[in-house]
Amino acid sequence: MDPNNIDLKEVFNKKFATYRQIMDEQGEQKAWDTLFQGFPEFQKKQMGSYIDNCTLAEGFSNAISFYNQMGMEMQVVDISNKGKDAVLEIQKKCSALSICKDYGFDKPCRIVCEMDIAATKIAFADSGMNGEILARQADGHCVCVFKYERSKK
Repeated sequence: MDPNNIDLKEVFNKKFATYRQIMDEQGEQKAWDTLFQGFPEFQKKQMGSYIDNCTLAEGFSNAISFYNQMGMEMQVVDISNKGKDAVLEIQKKCSALSICKDYGFDKPCRIVCEMDIAATKIAFADSGMNGEILARQADGHCVCVFKYERSKK
């Protein structure tokens, strides 16, 4: 994905609008399933370009400029330990938080972050990748924090 061609606001607007329309017409599970279709494959290609052939900390650090160009402010902490290649991804700005409200959602987490985590687990199942959300600005935290870990190679 070329960061020069990404308008994050446009991406989120489209995602929330599509989710809202399908949810209202066919239910939340159908909205999730529709937006999730093909997402693990996209995640494998996008995320894999950063994390294949290096540690998660190196890969996520290499992605910082990509996220910065999209208006996000990301920090990475290597927490590798106990045979795990692990990283904390800290986002100081939640670009989706204000946009989601325009579509009647109080929080963007299910539609954006939870979908990212679910897609990542499927996309990188062969490496035992796991991810979880540790803190959410939508819940009043000062940052969003994500933990990713996989077996060391």
